[in-house]
Amino acid sequence: MSVRPKEAALAVPPRAPVFRRVLLKVSGEALMGPRDYGIDVGVTRRLAREIAGVRSEGVDVAVVVGGGNFYRGLAASAEGMERATADYAGMLATLLNALALQDALEREGADTRVQSALAVSEVAEPYIRRRAIRHLEKGRVVIFAAGTGNPYFTTDTAAALRALEIGADAILMAKHGVNGVYDDDPREVEGARFLPRLTHLEAIERGLKVMDTTALSLCMDNRLEIRVFELAEGNVSRIVAGEDVGTIIATGPEQEDA
Repeated sequence: MSVRPKEAALAVPPRAPVFRRVLLKVSGEALMGPRDYGIDVGVTRRLAREIAGVRSEGVDVAVVVGGGNFYRGLAASAEGMERATADYAGMLATLLNALALQDALEREGADTRVQSALAVSEVAEPYIRRRAIRHLEKGRVVIFAAGTGNPYFTTDTAAALRALEIGADAILMAKHGVNGVYDDDPREVEGARFLPRLTHLEAIERGLKVMDTTALSLCMDNRLEIRVFELAEGNVSRIVAGEDVGTIIATGPEQEDA
C-alpha cells in the first residue's frame, strides 16, 4: 500500500552517522559518577547502552579507558614511588575498567573484545593491530586496556596512537563534570570561557588541559579530529549523528598554511 503524501511528509528518516569509525576515550573518573572511588554501575551501564546503540547504527567503535578512578601513576610518582613502577600499576587499573565495561556492553547485547598492551592472556587478548581492525570490521566493540604498554605515556597518548592505528575518523574525549574545553578550569575559576572550536596548535600553545602535549601533537601531525564533551546520556549518539556537542578540535590544510 502506498503512503499518502501527508504521512510521507511526517516520516523523517533518521540522520545517517557522520563518522564511519570512532575511538571513544573514557577517563576512569568518568566511570565513578558521584562516587569518590571505583566504578558506578549505573553510569557504566548507561555508557554501555549508548555505545551499543551507536554500534547498532553501523559505526565502528573502539574504546580506550583510563584508570584514575582506581590509581593514578603520576600522582603516586609525585609521592615518591618510582615512576615506571607507578605507571605500570596505573596500566593495570585500566584493565579493571575495561573488564567492567566489557561486561556491561555484553549485557546490552554487544559483541566485544578486550585487547591489552600488557600480557594478561587469562582475561584479554594481546594488542594486535590487524586483529583489532578485523574485530571492528565484524561489528565488535574493541576495548583497549593498559595504555600503550609503556611507562611515561598516558592513556591520552594511547588513545591518539590507537585511533591512528585503526584508522578512526575522530577521537571522542568523554570528560567528567565539564561540557568541553574552557580557557581555564571552570570548576576553580568563575567566569571561565567555553571554547566551542579551536585547532590542535591553539590547544598546545595555550596550555589547555584537553589531553597531554604528546597526544595533541600526534593528532595535529595527522589532522585527527578530537571532540571533547561531557559524559552525559545521549552525547555520544548526538556527536556521531553530526551535532556540534562540546568542543571541536581540528586542523585543516588551510590552517597549517596560514
